[in-house]
Amino acid sequence: MKQVKAKKQLGQHFLTDLGIARRIADTVDSCPDIPVLEIGPGMGVMTQYLKQKQRPFKVVEIDKESVEYLAERWPDFTPQVISGDFLRMDLTKVFDGKQFVLTGNYPYDISSQIFFKMLDNKELIPCCTGMIQREVALRIASEPGTKAYGILSVLIQAWYDTEYLFTVDENVFNPPPKVKSAVIRMTRNAVTDLGCDEKLFCRVVKTVFNQRRKMLRVSLKQIFNGTNPGSSEFFAHEIMTQRPEQLTVQQFVELTNMVESELAKHNQSPE
Repeated sequence: MKQVKAKKQLGQHFLTDLGIARRIADTVDSCPDIPVLEIGPGMGVMTQYLKQKQRPFKVVEIDKESVEYLAERWPDFTPQVISGDFLRMDLTKVFDGKQFVLTGNYPYDISSQIFFKMLDNKELIPCCTGMIQREVALRIASEPGTKAYGILSVLIQAWYDTEYLFTVDENVFNPPPKVKSAVIRMTRNAVTDLGCDEKLFCRVVKTVFNQRRKMLRVSLKQIFNGTNPGSSEFFAHEIMTQRPEQLTVQQFVELTNMVESELAKHNQSPE
């Protein structure tokens, strides 16, 4: 069977180590008894192990050549192969509105977008596992006060418990990437309500981390406008001398409520 050629524009790096492929596939076992959706199966190195698990299973693949390869390799599996772009999919239709585990060897250049879509569908996705660029994995799993702690850390950790599982070297891929990879697992926590406006929470987190070296009293001014620049009392709060990487998720929730209250003084929309 003719091998699929890795396409640079799709960020394809095919995993060749079967032992690692099995280890990644087995990460879904921590969330049993629900369907699994694999993103970007390529030539099916992980798929072969995921297929062995006794649970509903589908894959989504944007590369037509890979879709044809999978159909030739496993003709009986063809109905479970979705040819399309995960980022454009309506995830409620994948398993008829049922929850599922998300997994895969994710394309590095869109991994953050994949996880933002996961967050938009967090009630459907109680668990997400897979392999990404090591630097992104460190960001997702990092704690406050560290260099890697940032937007992804806060937004994901607000809803998921994160685990950095293991590092993967470059030499187990074809072609080898220029960076190391890592396997992570994110499992929904018990939070059902953040206790603040979720959209404003995201806006506050993104705003302050876009100027991560500045104190909050400086970076937060972007949220206000000329008619309501924010009061001196608001910017005098003790938390305003902090930088974003010092705040826990709960402190970001509290900060969001402070911002919303300040915006409300002049009936300014939090959008």
